[in-house]
Amino acid sequence: MSNISIKLERPRVEELLARYKSQIGKDFPGYRNHVYRTITYAMYFLGNAEEHESLVETAFVYHDIGLWTDYELAYLEPSEAVAIADNQKFKLGLDSDLLRGAIHWHHKIFPYTGPHREIIEACRKADWIDASKGMLRKGMSRAAIRDVEAAFPNLGFHNTLMRLAKDYGGSTLAGGIKVTLGIVKW
Repeated sequence: MSNISIKLERPRVEELLARYKSQIGKDFPGYRNHVYRTITYAMYFLGNAEEHESLVETAFVYHDIGLWTDYELAYLEPSEAVAIADNQKFKLGLDSDLLRGAIHWHHKIFPYTGPHREIIEACRKADWIDASKGMLRKGMSRAAIRDVEAAFPNLGFHNTLMRLAKDYGGSTLAGGIKVTLGIVKW
């Protein structure tokens, strides 16, 4: 057992994700668990500071949503647009620039050093941990990653990404190239 704090229930996440359940369809359980894993990792890097929880939860609900709302492999900007619109529509009260930044930079290869660095960097590291299935640990222990993965199993999420790359890109290779060019930031 590691020292990572794992919340099995997050009402904000459930409420926000529920609005997109039918659009996400059969991919919903895998995406939901990906969202929970990344939130857990990011909150660990933020010392589980409650003042960051709403932003982190919301950013991760929306960070990949453009895959399903816009059927787009270059999904960062569509995901940002949905998040910003919902932030206004549902009066979530989050800083739009910070919410946009957490989504926009979550695939950045090198550390983020701009405005809101602490939160955006925590989100960036969290997504890299999960995207790599724990091969990239960003300073997190293997035990902590194992505990999070046990609490929120993959449920085929990474296979979903490969399938969507093929479906939207014409082939896994072409889709993979389009994804890489559209979402990876230096």
